Amino acid sequence: MKILVTGGLGFIGSHTVVELQNVGFEVIIVDNLSNTSLAVLDGISNITGKIPAFEKLDLREKDKVQEFFKRHIDITGVIHFAASKAVGESVDDPLLYYENNINTLVYILQELKQKPESSLIFSSSCTVYGQAEKMPITEDASIQPAMSPYGNTKQIGEEIITDVAKVTNINAILLRYFNPIGSHPSAEIGELPIGIPQNLVPFITQTGFGLRKELSVYGDDYPTADGTAVRDYIHVVDLAKAHVIALQRLLNKKNVAKVETYNLGTGTGSTVLEVIKAFEKVSGQKLPYKIVGRREGDITSAYANTDKANNTLGWKAQSSLEESMASAWKWEQKVRS
Repeated sequence: MKILVTGGLGFIGSHTVVELQNVGFEVIIVDNLSNTSLAVLDGISNITGKIPAFEKLDLREKDKVQEFFKRHIDITGVIHFAASKAVGESVDDPLLYYENNINTLVYILQELKQKPESSLIFSSSCTVYGQAEKMPITEDASIQPAMSPYGNTKQIGEEIITDVAKVTNINAILLRYFNPIGSHPSAEIGELPIGIPQNLVPFITQTGFGLRKELSVYGDDYPTADGTAVRDYIHVVDLAKAHVIALQRLLNKKNVAKVETYNLGTGTGSTVLEVIKAFEKVSGQKLPYKIVGRREGDITSAYANTDKANNTLGWKAQSSLEESMASAWKWEQKVRS
């Protein structure tokens, strides 16, 4: 079966391509290379022994999307990662986020609805919950007003898919990620943001390597154990495997609704300072950091109730925070060597 993976050379996308190929799917990747590089293809093929098909394509160009699907009529499923994903940047440039995250989804759905049946896995986010009223967060927690344009694009994306699925042959699973970190144990692929990292862990590893002078910790006055914000950090390989299981659920027609939703996390919240301590333990070095003011769009706490994914999908995160940090550090050392 041929599976389209949009944004398949990105952090989560590349790890998912590996897991898809490992179980025998034929994969075609589209990516505009805005936040990654072609070198990731080599990493994927080094791990799996297979080079996935790749096309450089900007999904914001509707005519190019139409032409792509005309050439690839045998695509049986789509995993849609391609999106901009930095909370802070979305606050500064909301139109970029609405164009890149909403228009691209609409163009893909317009093509999928023309097929007799289609299976779509959507890369969503725990940001749809905003600051949830209670922890851990279940899938039926109320969707709060978005704290950022990025979070809003994920809410809108879920609504669009739900509306379209009602009147088409599209079946979809919405996967709400918590905080993906780490890298493949081979250190052939990992998180390598272009420019200044927007996520905590690559900033930690770059600081640990000496590329950054120090890490900024945004706020130490949250109502948490040590005053820093709490998140649910999940190893990217665990996350990638969940995509394969979700896709197989749709292809095997095991879904009980046209659109299903699952939280993907570990079920455990960690503070920023706990993540720093985990890095210091696995790396054997002290990390320079300073406390600065809170960042607009950030919430106090978010960690998952994973019962639904554990019980219905039969999936569970395996790696600990320290294992995730160790793999991220191994990757950082390799790419800088």
